[in-house]
Amino acid sequence: MSRKGKVLVAMSGGIDSTVAALMLHNEGYEVIGITMKTWDYATSGGKTSKKETGCCNVDSFNDARMAAVQHGFPHFILDIRDEFKDFVIDNFVDEYLAGRTPNPCIMCNTHIKWRALLKRANALNCDYIATGHYATIKQHNNERFYISKGVDETKDQSYVLWGLEQDLLSRTLMPLGKYRKTEIRQMAYDMGYPELAKKNESYEICFVPDNDYRGFLKRRVDGLEQKVSGGWFVDKNGQKLGQHKGYPFYTIGQRKGLDIALGKPAYVTAIDPNTNTVVLGDEEELNRNTVYVSKINWIKYDGISDGIEATTKIRYKDKGAFCNLYNLNNGIDVHFYESVKGVAPGQSAVFYEGDDVIGGGIIQQSNLL
Repeated sequence: MSRKGKVLVAMSGGIDSTVAALMLHNEGYEVIGITMKTWDYATSGGKTSKKETGCCNVDSFNDARMAAVQHGFPHFILDIRDEFKDFVIDNFVDEYLAGRTPNPCIMCNTHIKWRALLKRANALNCDYIATGHYATIKQHNNERFYISKGVDETKDQSYVLWGLEQDLLSRTLMPLGKYRKTEIRQMAYDMGYPELAKKNESYEICFVPDNDYRGFLKRRVDGLEQKVSGGWFVDKNGQKLGQHKGYPFYTIGQRKGLDIALGKPAYVTAIDPNTNTVVLGDEEELNRNTVYVSKINWIKYDGISDGIEATTKIRYKDKGAFCNLYNLNNGIDVHFYESVKGVAPGQSAVFYEGDDVIGGGIIQQSNLL
């Protein structure tokens, strides 16, 4: 038995999770590797000839297993396709049909992957679970565990982890958070995995590897095109501008692919599923001063005082904007100091205090004051 404890490491077969597992192994932890199969791309009916990607790539399964075998620790494959479909896929489809823009990676982390990991960790008598995310976990003097940004700002993944609850954070290790990606690539090379060090990363949704979410929706919902075709593009005053292909096929902030000529650039500023209308406007009409956020998960604190200052990120690559947070109807009203652009209901708003995640939630609506 290792003095440092027993840890179940999520291994996708990519560079980050492999290096994380080998780092912990070299540090003296008793490591067990586990690869989660979430999706069969062949069942999605995509037109692309690409292989399955990310955590669903058979080659990656083999890469993960090979690393474990070479270093003498066990490795398992966990099939969570049913759980993934029942929550992540169904939520993805339902959100678009409700006129919102979902973030399936956050839903998967929050409701599927970590819970599945912890369940198996308990069954295997593991002290910890670990992942290859670029973030760090700390403990406040109030005894709560919280997430802080990774050292590498270009790779920081704290935004997608806001949904993790205390029982998960208290058992999780993230050894990559204090390193830069360039350092991890060098570690992979030094550990004897030069091909892994050169491996490209995928930024696509794992179950839509052809990056065509519209085609995915059409294949998942029988008769969707017929049900939503013939809706109208309108301006902010409700004036009809032309017909569109169906409201689920557009997202807030979209400019390209609208197939409508107005003599000037137009952006999707709002979507109304009840009337099958898509509102178009100038870029300035994307600006919002307030955002209402629900389904809150507090991390660093167990709640906030009205008016607390924070930085809020409304998308993964967002730099964040200064704001004040106010409690409202079991959610949070975010008041930005300066307007932000392209707020999309269904996406996540994550609140930061410096580099630390205070908490986060799902954007429901936004307003221009």
